[in-house]
Amino acid sequence: MHTGDLFDALPRGLRGRVDVLVANAPYVPRGEVALMPPEARDHEPLLALDGGGDGLDVHRRVAAGAREWLSPGGVLLVETSARQAEGTAEACRAGGLAPSTVHDRALGAAVVVALA
Repeated sequence: MHTGDLFDALPRGLRGRVDVLVANAPYVPRGEVALMPPEARDHEPLLALDGGGDGLDVHRRVAAGAREWLSPGGVLLVETSARQAEGTAEACRAGGLAPSTVHDRALGAAVVVALA
């Protein structure tokens, strides 16, 4: 088992060799955590829910570091909300990736798919 903060937990030998990187990072804006259903906010650690002021702090960190870990043609998948998908996609563009977004309107969910 490897533990650490984001990419710090990965063995260095994987740099540039990861084909698929999946991030289920927190994306709830800090001011909205208290509005979440009790089954989430009362039983999940705050660290797993609080995505910072706009909810995208961790997404920006993941997107900024992903390219160095992804293989050529590798892909980063980031769960986000429909309303935050463009912000997550912009973070991926800023990290040198080519993002697109897949929406599930029934669930109000989105995944940003970003190619290296």
